[in-house]
Amino acid sequence: MLYLASRSPRRKELLEQLRVQFKVLEISIDETRDGEENPGDFVVNLALEKARTGKKLVQKGDCVLGSDTEVVLDGRILGKPIDKEHAVNMLGQLSGRTHYVFSAVAVVHDTERTALNISRVSFKLLTPEECRNYCRRGESLDKAGAYAIQGRAAAFITRLDGSYSGVMGLPLIETAELLNKIIEV
Repeated sequence: MLYLASRSPRRKELLEQLRVQFKVLEISIDETRDGEENPGDFVVNLALEKARTGKKLVQKGDCVLGSDTEVVLDGRILGKPIDKEHAVNMLGQLSGRTHYVFSAVAVVHDTERTALNISRVSFKLLTPEECRNYCRRGESLDKAGAYAIQGRAAAFITRLDGSYSGVMGLPLIETAELLNKIIEV
């Protein structure tokens, strides 16, 4: 049996696109960054920790998939906003600039496998009012970098070099490749 170690409805929706049977494990881990790890190592290690935590809850032979996604601007992880004001500030930082989205996936079965996808995203110049209006509707609050590419923030993006699904929260090509080593996807 395949398990998705995530509460994210976006990751569930993306994994369903691969047409694999899976169940969701709602796990909770400390996602605090120590500041020492580079963004790539951080997201890979967090995805792996989620999968390892989930693996402790299932039977031997079961497979657990974990994932993490972070928005990186000027080499630093923005994280998720703590409130609407913080979200408006994040969008202001992204306004008129290019940032990176690091999205990692980890699969724990008999072995552990990980993959990292890095996408480059450019935003149009946003007015403060556009940032406030977007955040007022609540779409930004539980999202890395305070935006959802699959939502209204799609209108902010002038260029995407990389994986749409990775920016959304689960890089499907890397996920399919990892799962194909264990089950046929």
